[in-house]
Amino acid sequence: MAAPKHIGPTAGTQRLAAGCRSEIPVLTRRLMAAIFTDIPEWTDYSPVSREDLRNGCRSYLTRVLDLLAGDVSVPDRDDVAAAIGRDRAAQGVPLEVMLRTFRLGGQIVWEALVDKAGDLAPGDFREIGAATWSTIDGMSSALVTSYRNTELEQVRRDERRRHGLIEDLLAGRAHDATFAARAARELNLPAHAAYLVVAVRGARPAVQVGTETTLAALGIRSVWHDRVDSTVGLVSLERQDSSAVLPQIRPRIRGRAAASPTVPGLAQIDTAHALAMLALETLPTDTKGLVLLEERYPEAMLLRSPDLTELMVARTLGPVLALPDKEREILLRTLTVWLAENCSAANAAPLLHCHRNTVINRLQRISALLGRPLEGQRSYVELSLALAALELGTPTAD
Repeated sequence: MAAPKHIGPTAGTQRLAAGCRSEIPVLTRRLMAAIFTDIPEWTDYSPVSREDLRNGCRSYLTRVLDLLAGDVSVPDRDDVAAAIGRDRAAQGVPLEVMLRTFRLGGQIVWEALVDKAGDLAPGDFREIGAATWSTIDGMSSALVTSYRNTELEQVRRDERRRHGLIEDLLAGRAHDATFAARAARELNLPAHAAYLVVAVRGARPAVQVGTETTLAALGIRSVWHDRVDSTVGLVSLERQDSSAVLPQIRPRIRGRAAASPTVPGLAQIDTAHALAMLALETLPTDTKGLVLLEERYPEAMLLRSPDLTELMVARTLGPVLALPDKEREILLRTLTVWLAENCSAANAAPLLHCHRNTVINRLQRISALLGRPLEGQRSYVELSLALAALELGTPTAD
């Protein structure tokens, strides 16, 4: 709210204002009566006691008269109006109600000045009115500035508190039942429900703005939390299972995301978060969309045991990996497609843009290098895991 240009009181207005100071108790009672007659919303704000309201009215009217009497100046930076704005914002009184109260108080002061003035020329009445309403406008400006600053501070404080609660949940503090109950209450999450955790990476916002509100409208309670390296969603399954909830989340994902298995309550949120992050690590950086950990079990196990994975890759594919780049890439690509096509050279050939016999010759070359047949369940498992490890970028021994 831009500060209005202040019109200072004339000498006549100053004398009238000074003469009205003795009437502040009467003016306060008049303002209180007018408030409950003209602004019935005041009766809805139980945090503001009648005594608190009366003290605020008295302070306000006193400062208006002090300003009009010339004892203080610059109402738009007035500390009394700022204090009232700060207190009422903290108590939850709407700003519009406060502005109406200030205007009502201004009207009562104006009427008191006019009553004390007696017979005045029209020009004198205009001067009194201009000074009075300029003062009220200035104090209203101070009120609005203080009120909005207090609201902003409250939002920031609430955000810091929310951030801290979610971080504590991810760190495992919900193993303490007392903390879990408090976190559920303050985050508006069910205290006793199954949960899943969704971890997302990508350009911010990695999840569409308003996701929490949209899901709530569908009866799905959740909180979404931005961290340094990811966005994390804690999603309750109090009314629906994950098969019904995940389709509501997928369209709102902008980056690559992974969902944990369902866990039975807030106490296991830290475990669910760790599993969601593990699944997320298995996805290439250019991936988009949401996967489940159960869809990435082999890759997740490889990441969980990097030392064993390195040994397994070296033992399974070492001689092929030692080939010159071009030959190595051709053979690895052939082996990957052959396994994906249920070990059918005929099916793999069109995808590799070569003849079936070429595929067979390459597979024989791989078998000779490895000193073992490629067929057989154990070979299929080991080769598939080794290739998956290479896709993940798992380091291999030189």
